[in-house]
Amino acid sequence: MPNLEAVVKAYDIRGTVPDQLDATLAHALGVAFAKFSEAKTIVVAHDMRPSGPDLVEAFQNGLTEQGVDVINLGLASTDMLYFASGKLNAPGAMFTASHNPAQYNGIKCCLSGARSIGIDNGLREMKAIAQDVLNANGPTPAKTRGEVTKKNMLAEFVDHVVGFIDVESISKLRVVADTANGMGGLVAPAVFDRLKKFEIEIMYGELDGTFPNHPADPIQPANQRDLQARVVAGKFDVGLAFDGDADRVFLVDETGKSVSGSTTTALLASVFLRKNPSATILYNLICSRIVPETVSALGGKPIRTKNGHSYMKQIMAQTGAVFAGEHSGHYYFADNYRADSGLIATMVVLGEMCRTGKSLSELRKPFEKYANSGEINMQVGNIQEVIDRVTKQFAKYPQDHLDGLTVDCGSWWFNVRPSNTEPLLRLNLEAATREECDEHVAELLMLITA
Repeated sequence: MPNLEAVVKAYDIRGTVPDQLDATLAHALGVAFAKFSEAKTIVVAHDMRPSGPDLVEAFQNGLTEQGVDVINLGLASTDMLYFASGKLNAPGAMFTASHNPAQYNGIKCCLSGARSIGIDNGLREMKAIAQDVLNANGPTPAKTRGEVTKKNMLAEFVDHVVGFIDVESISKLRVVADTANGMGGLVAPAVFDRLKKFEIEIMYGELDGTFPNHPADPIQPANQRDLQARVVAGKFDVGLAFDGDADRVFLVDETGKSVSGSTTTALLASVFLRKNPSATILYNLICSRIVPETVSALGGKPIRTKNGHSYMKQIMAQTGAVFAGEHSGHYYFADNYRADSGLIATMVVLGEMCRTGKSLSELRKPFEKYANSGEINMQVGNIQEVIDRVTKQFAKYPQDHLDGLTVDCGSWWFNVRPSNTEPLLRLNLEAATREECDEHVAELLMLITA
């Protein structure tokens, strides 16, 4: 049976197919999105997962049943769907499970202008309507059924992305991108085809939602190893690791060393503050201390937020922030309808390499003052019990519960929080030195797994 409780998360819909998410539930969610959004037209797209087309068809039936017209983009990256929502000023629904394994699928919904929807501003209402539909108490169908129109917006999206780099001033760079058989295999070649001075090589570019080469989750070091080896062997200037729906990117420098999301956030923040002095920059709470330090030093206003795209976009709108970054590799741009895009982040970094004439290993140096654990994911029996135990153990230190538990221990700090998309507890820790970092990671792991 479909399971709304299992699939409706904090800022998207996600579950295993077909036991948690199937065509019946997708149809109910289509009806719910039509009623909640009150839109006349909704844009729909899907990634390369085998379950996508059937789920989209059921969802579209729910939309058209309520009199809503559908613009179907077909295969797209999530950032292309957001672009279409902004450009067409229509709500959007992207069928993807991002970095999750092949048996998963899901829906990322947005309102017109790519405005985010999360549990506190739409998903809860959609869940209630969908439950009514499943209980045969749903809304009455419209007198006139909506129509489905297919539209290819790849060329317009590429125009938009390329607009974030000064094409006239770019210099020759050799780039290799590992698209992990995800949607980067569609959009990355299209963008680089416009930038002839950049030599591009694509690894695992075939669209294959079974992920035959490695999982499309680039925050995990193991999933960057093939790319790192290729960067070094091929003497590339930069490597790009995209996730499954290509809205996230991680960078690898010319020495084969991965660049953290925090370092990239600080680097991108410095670019936007040069162009927008005193601007507001957002960063999520597991980013390195170097991010707010960099923003403050450059005269900007740093604001710390919870994790998750719906929270980030809402606060960008409230504060007028020009840029926001997450340690997980999501980067948001005011000039991109406040939506995240791995490709736009890539353009800005490559533009900065061209402008300065510096290698990526040189550009990253000022932003790597601290040692960090990376994100450590653990399966534990009762997540809240573990967080309570850690809270008690570190009671003498300043704490906050903005998202999970963050503890400031002076020269080091850590955050433990439940995943919003998987049954995992996540640990992030940062310290002044590698030795101190490793020591406290071991201490926390013992406490968490006790």
